[in-house]
Amino acid sequence: MSLPNPLIPGFNPDPSIVKVGADYYLATSTFEYLPGIPVYHSTDLHSWSRIGHVVDREGQLDSRDVPTLGGAWAPTIRFHDGLFYVAVTDAMGRGTLVFTATNPAGPWSDGLAIEGAVGIDQDLAWDGDGTTYLTYSGLDTVTGNAAEHGGILQVRVDLATGKALEEPRSIWSGTGLMFPEAPHLYQHGGYWYLMIAEGGTERGHSVSIARGTSPAGPFEGNPANPILSARSTERPIQNTGHGDLVQTPDGGWAMVLLGMRPRGMTRAFSALGRETFITPVTWEDGWPVVEPVILNPRPGGGSFEDGFATDELDGGWIAVRRFPGTFASTAKNPGVLTLAGDGSGLDDPRPAFLGRRQQYQVETISALVDAGSTAHPGSAGGLAVRYDEAHHYSIELSGTTVTARARIASIEQTWTHPVPDSPVELRIETRQPGHGTGFGHLSSDTIALQAVIDGEALTLAELDGRYLSAETAASFTGRVAGVFATRGSVAFEWFRSTGREPN
Repeated sequence: MSLPNPLIPGFNPDPSIVKVGADYYLATSTFEYLPGIPVYHSTDLHSWSRIGHVVDREGQLDSRDVPTLGGAWAPTIRFHDGLFYVAVTDAMGRGTLVFTATNPAGPWSDGLAIEGAVGIDQDLAWDGDGTTYLTYSGLDTVTGNAAEHGGILQVRVDLATGKALEEPRSIWSGTGLMFPEAPHLYQHGGYWYLMIAEGGTERGHSVSIARGTSPAGPFEGNPANPILSARSTERPIQNTGHGDLVQTPDGGWAMVLLGMRPRGMTRAFSALGRETFITPVTWEDGWPVVEPVILNPRPGGGSFEDGFATDELDGGWIAVRRFPGTFASTAKNPGVLTLAGDGSGLDDPRPAFLGRRQQYQVETISALVDAGSTAHPGSAGGLAVRYDEAHHYSIELSGTTVTARARIASIEQTWTHPVPDSPVELRIETRQPGHGTGFGHLSSDTIALQAVIDGEALTLAELDGRYLSAETAASFTGRVAGVFATRGSVAFEWFRSTGREPN
């Protein structure tokens, strides 16, 4: 099986997949970003397109004040009796939710809150008589008691009322590694299989599996556990885990899973966060055997350009704790994206920031920005690459001044330069670090903040990219790069991104 890896690049963690006829549907986590839980479609497991989002309107998630790391965790997508289901954790919000739709492109339901099943990484499965089993990881992100972990738990649930039909039962919780999570139940070849992740979502991440004759257990662990892990290896894809099994078009099997691509001399910094990967699976003696996850980037890189020609924003744009339509419009001035700054900046929990997942480890974004000219007096906005509100780099235009800014936790530095009183092209370049020795070689990349003046690109700052990585920021997301406004009305005539893999 020769499939691209990453399968879906950039910030796309915790993948879950379902096969319905000849079609595949895959969903991933989005945490504090909206719209939430993208749904991707494929017919060959190779080419994927985003067809919609589960969360596309207010009220489905309790996102407005969710802290960093909260929001939509680890969706499981399934199909049963003509209906699509997504079970998910609204961490630090509504709790355990189940969304339904007749069409995976949407619209999806408002989300049924499940009572009596507090945890994360919910999975749904149905036995032969239609009984619904909700299996999940016993970490409480709702009441604040997140210090205790209850292992892998299970309840039978009534999806008409949203109530658990029994007290949570503890079932097989792995081999003893930390943080048993991401359970999925499958019926195959006379057994029910319970597959989980354990070892933490960091370098010790792994996948283990057990089986029994009932979806409720008891379960017997595979003597070969863990069946997948990259820990203590030289593989370029690390942190492999949180897998979901699916049949391939040729009748074989595969696992989709999350992984990370750490860079630098010590492979310590993962700029793009947790991405979706895939690897072949075979069955031997009634157990799945998983091949190591092989790096196989799509050739040629990629590009995206938005001239904002339609009233609807492209579905790849996402915002932080609010929907893009609350501050961004292409209908107000056709052919121009207009952002309304409300005084909030990139340090704030709900910035007027509209971003796209960074998909390549070498990438340039650019935009023509009008902020503070005669048409937009007193405005300020520009380009930014963001991990969270405490880790971001930006370049901002205000009148005849452009300001580059780096925010790393409690440390901030700025650089300014005069520009003409007219729209200015701003750029952010993500560059691979130089070869050789020294501190520069240790980092994942460098990030240059630029303004184009009289046709020449002026670099105001070139910054160490390791501070916008999963390991440094400690957020569960990935780099998101795009446009923002801090005050007034800021206009963007176009936005472009181009990317490739490192040499």
